Amino acid sequence: MYDLVVAGRVVTPTEILDRGWLAINAGTIVAIGTGALPEARDTRYFGASWILPGAVDGQTHAGSQIGFAGMGPTSHAAVMGGVTTIVDMPYDHPTPVTTAAVLADKIAAIESLSICDVALYGTVPTSPNLADVQGLIDGGVCAFKISSFEAHPDRFPRIGNAATLQLLQALDGSGLPLGLHNEDQEIVAKLTREFAAAGKTGPEHHSDSRPPVAELTATANFLELGASTSAHAHIVHISIAEGFDLVAAYRTRGAKATAEMCVHYLLFDAEQDMKRLGGLLKVNPPIRPGQTEALWTVLENGGCTFVSSDHSAWPLERKQNASIFDVAAGMPGLEALLPAFFTAAQKRFGADRAALMTAELLSDAPSRFFGLSKKGRLAPGYDADIAVLAPEPMVYDSKRNPSGPGWSAYDGQTFAVAPSATFVRGVAVWDGSIVAALPGHGKFVARG
Repeated sequence: MYDLVVAGRVVTPTEILDRGWLAINAGTIVAIGTGALPEARDTRYFGASWILPGAVDGQTHAGSQIGFAGMGPTSHAAVMGGVTTIVDMPYDHPTPVTTAAVLADKIAAIESLSICDVALYGTVPTSPNLADVQGLIDGGVCAFKISSFEAHPDRFPRIGNAATLQLLQALDGSGLPLGLHNEDQEIVAKLTREFAAAGKTGPEHHSDSRPPVAELTATANFLELGASTSAHAHIVHISIAEGFDLVAAYRTRGAKATAEMCVHYLLFDAEQDMKRLGGLLKVNPPIRPGQTEALWTVLENGGCTFVSSDHSAWPLERKQNASIFDVAAGMPGLEALLPAFFTAAQKRFGADRAALMTAELLSDAPSRFFGLSKKGRLAPGYDADIAVLAPEPMVYDSKRNPSGPGWSAYDGQTFAVAPSATFVRGVAVWDGSIVAALPGHGKFVARG
């Protein structure tokens, strides 16, 4: 007899099993099948709902504002949206994850505060200490992240070319990717000053003040540094199709080059949506005009490694200012990631293909990328991390989450599916109405 059986339309890496079921023991999937349900101590039957692998969100910012305490509300939002593992960025307030000691403190916070499982990025200061880099690798980080643009001199500094090359050389042979926030410091700083002086401070000016050339220049520079080594160079967000063309060109040269897509670039258009949403939609690199269809083509053609949210739940007051340059960059996205992507993909490709794309790009692909060997797919031997999407319309309302910031660029949108249950390692943590698990259920996941 099994501990738990979960049944519905089960989405495997290769097919959809109507009247499918998953059998689970001790938090691990041990069998998968169709038809008559096997005996279990607990059976959850979800009818025509999609049974998907829990999403692995490869880019979140839990601690950027309130430090490690952010693991609590961030993981709460995750499980409400069917996200069972988050990969958290290292730019925590006030201390970024640059040493093994800081990493150990963050892992302790995860295992006392988080509801979902968490993998972690590490980072470096402007002058990398290679002993600290090795300490982070030994401690289980799944990747490193740096920026070519300074958002904060200590917490989120600009890493110059010499230091970037040093870090790439240190990671060569480790298998760990080095991710980049890809904007050119000089171009953006100069244009920001000029726009502000000219009074061009509205939301409609955000994209032009950080133009595509700033993004592409930083991307190409980093990829060239990466190509001089055998290290894995990764762009953590690209807002224009030409950026993915650059990455593909370096792969053709034999470089280890990849790039991810943030879901908001697929769903919003600056021409219409910046006027409507203003600072709520400010992200860096910016939402662009007229790019969504080209980015979906990149996705359809396999030019994107995986899709993430870049979740950052700023309080509303940080998103409202007369000048777009005084608005915090970033927006909450964890709760919306899975249903928003599924809905948009269904409109383009139909429900079955949308389900398979969602399972691949939001679960399996990021798990493989970050070396999370037991995450990301519904198959025997994998963790029983499960997202259940009910095939019923859901009008998104951020205020449903009492621990969230109370706002979202997705508010009022109608999604074709609703996250109705989430399981983390076989434990029901979300039932469509309440988060059922206590803080501390989540575990740190080291790179395999």
